[in-house]
Amino acid sequence: MRISPEIEALMSRLARLPGLGPRSARRAALALLQAPETRLQPLINAMQEAARAIHTCPQCGNLDSCTPCSLCADPQRDSSVICVVESVGDLWALERAGMHRGRYQVLGGVLSALSGCGPDDLNLTGLMERIQAGGVEEVILALGATVEGATTAHWLQEKLAPYEVAVSRLGHGVPMGGALDVLDEGTLAAALSSRKVL
Repeated sequence: MRISPEIEALMSRLARLPGLGPRSARRAALALLQAPETRLQPLINAMQEAARAIHTCPQCGNLDSCTPCSLCADPQRDSSVICVVESVGDLWALERAGMHRGRYQVLGGVLSALSGCGPDDLNLTGLMERIQAGGVEEVILALGATVEGATTAHWLQEKLAPYEVAVSRLGHGVPMGGALDVLDEGTLAAALSSRKVL
């Protein structure tokens, strides 16, 4: 059966999204195209609006429509504690857990020779500026329990050693090989509560 190039292109784009393979993309494309007024057009509008309004926070690396992001601008958050995460998905997961009331720093990756991510590829500018400005007492390394996460945490611990700041790491609850953005809120809350200073 011949499928139009436009439908093929839509399915191909959808299949590139995390969690969607070719079969899921085919079902999603069909659902969108069968109800263009109620599903496809609102999705197009929402995507265009997000592309227009959402940007990366220059301080922490979060995604938001305001600058700085709503987390950095919140005066109720504790600016003396910065939680370092790999991705925005990890930040959102920790926020869902509701245990961290400090600030964040999104690295945008972890050190990995295989994927070609080195120290210069990590987003550390905001973190180092805030530490050098003073007032930061603790940095929580909330990185996944993977070899790359452990390597990045060790490297960051050494980089922060010259500063008078406590460095801690997530404790029990994060399984080896686990990624933060797929863990439930209870596990994340336990991990954040049981962190220990390195």
